[in-house]
Amino acid sequence: MKDEAILEAEFQARIDADEKIEPKDWMPERYRRQLVRMMSQHAHSEIVGMLPEGNWITRAPTLRRKMALLAKVQDEAGHGLYLYSATETLGVDRYQLIRDLLEGRAKYSNIFNYPTLTWADVGVIGWFVDGAAIVNQTMLAKSSYGPYARAMIRICKEEAFHKRQGYEICVTLARGTPEQRRMLQDAINRWWWPTLMMFGPPDDQSPNSAELLRWKVKRKTNDELRQHFINITVPQVLALGMAIPDPELRYDEKTGNWLIGPIDWDEFWRVIRGHGPCNRERLQARRKAHEEGAWVREAVQAYARKRQQQAASTAAEVSHG
Repeated sequence: MKDEAILEAEFQARIDADEKIEPKDWMPERYRRQLVRMMSQHAHSEIVGMLPEGNWITRAPTLRRKMALLAKVQDEAGHGLYLYSATETLGVDRYQLIRDLLEGRAKYSNIFNYPTLTWADVGVIGWFVDGAAIVNQTMLAKSSYGPYARAMIRICKEEAFHKRQGYEICVTLARGTPEQRRMLQDAINRWWWPTLMMFGPPDDQSPNSAELLRWKVKRKTNDELRQHFINITVPQVLALGMAIPDPELRYDEKTGNWLIGPIDWDEFWRVIRGHGPCNRERLQARRKAHEEGAWVREAVQAYARKRQQQAASTAAEVSHG
């Protein structure tokens, strides 16, 4: 048996060589725990993320919009499934992870604790929130942990559809009536700052970033990813004739970056700790859905048991031939 220090040195050498770590490979316990924390939070975010837009499916303005939004919400459920499955490769039980979420012990993205007040919110969520997710997840597709990286590849493709869907809604509203433009600007005003918070706290306040970067679970820092999103999105907003709700916004010719005013990190921490506008509502909705879906899970499990019994019976008959 190799010494722990030797195993850790060999593990880091594999990371430095950009090798993928697979479930049966040796890994430090801390690496495993960090992945479980990060991947389960990501999975929870996908599942809770179905809720802000889900209540607009029946109120979408056209059949085409309804079908696209329905497909998007369905995709988010699939993303949660991929991520729970990937997390299970680390030896955890998805049902325990779900219980942790329903009982309020688990965290998920701050962004899903804000209300969707108008149809414009659905567009801005697709444009801003899914756009931010793409910036973050394209980096995660290069993660050192193989199952996580592979899950991200498919998720990113679907998120690209979600962003296009949202941006198209916003373009339509921007070209619409004065009332529609005001509705769009209001949604931009409300979602801009929470979306920037999605990337996590600033680098000097992030307790996990240095370790995740060393192990190449993450490839860029929170601030680097946030700046990339800002540089992409500000010109898009201005091109639609809309405004960014930041009086300190300015373009830095020297760096080529759009610079912003201070983010209210106190708000971020309040939301993460369960005191956002919709934290209680979101968890209540998830608990209700879980309880009402119990009969489906029981039926599926009963069917699976019956199929296993039938297979065992057939195998026994063949063996006694």
